[in-house]
Amino acid sequence: MKTHTVRMFLRTALIAATILVVAGAAHAAEHVKLCSVRSFGGGPTMVAIEKGFFAKQGLDAEIVMFDSAQPIAVAVVSGDCDFGAAGLSAAFFNFVAQGTLKVIAAGTWEHKGFQSVGILVSNQAYAAGLKSFKDMAGHTVGITQLGTPLQYYLLQLAAKYHVPETSVRFVPLQSNSVVASAIAGGQVDLAVQTAVPIATVVSKGDARVLGWTSDKLPPHQGEAVFTATKTTNDRPNVVKAYLAGLRAGEAYLHDAVVGPDGQRHEGPTLPEVIAIVAKYLQQPESVIRQNLPYFDPQARVAPDDLEALDRWYIEQHMVKTPVKAEDIVDMRYAIPMPK
Repeated sequence: MKTHTVRMFLRTALIAATILVVAGAAHAAEHVKLCSVRSFGGGPTMVAIEKGFFAKQGLDAEIVMFDSAQPIAVAVVSGDCDFGAAGLSAAFFNFVAQGTLKVIAAGTWEHKGFQSVGILVSNQAYAAGLKSFKDMAGHTVGITQLGTPLQYYLLQLAAKYHVPETSVRFVPLQSNSVVASAIAGGQVDLAVQTAVPIATVVSKGDARVLGWTSDKLPPHQGEAVFTATKTTNDRPNVVKAYLAGLRAGEAYLHDAVVGPDGQRHEGPTLPEVIAIVAKYLQQPESVIRQNLPYFDPQARVAPDDLEALDRWYIEQHMVKTPVKAEDIVDMRYAIPMPK
């Protein structure tokens, strides 16, 4: 009798344990991978991971760094990345034309007083007289890859300062580290990079900042968060959960660096934000503090800005098929910025 009772007890315990395991598996956090260029563009995701905003949504989020934007679009389409956060390259718009990628949120913004994209000038070129944007004619420009917003911004500046587009020559160098080496060695006269790689070069005295696009061009959406169209259709709950965590991260970051008047300030959580981003980017906290971009607290999207970028790629013969805002942005998930 005792033996039978023990067996019944063990069987009941085994069944209970099995139920707990199954229940635990059913509620296990879903792993998602965000791919970003090694810059402040991945900042909201870094903050959301560290503050538990994704965990609160039932997600186990990981961030993977790339050296340039174009491969991120390819990685998201292939499924190697669940989400991408980067500038929108020609490759991205070609995928949009094929119906395989969608923007679901905004990343960094070009906003006066904040650092996002800047132009470096080599020490050699500066000494030879290249000291303003109007002096760019006849010079070489180092860039990670052709067909990116970095090229677009430089040519917008050239137009503003009446520098012929054909008078500057872009040199694609594939990675920020190679661009840094080229500008330091004087192999190129100018370079277009985001704030964190720029700070690394400038802190070593290898080049100077000629200026920031945010101070010279009208405010506009600089980067975006995107995912595969298949993901938006087949995994809506994951997309919504990811966006909830991301928006919490963007709001936290925004409040740390943007005051009530929309100008740059140092909020009480800024030291924490700087420490988080510095850890992920493996940069000194002083470098991060000096180069803070603007993020919208709701990660709102500016469809008109994205359409304008696509038109430019069309004009440059980098994209064949034009697309409209409704092709680029999935409004089931994105929040539009009021015009």
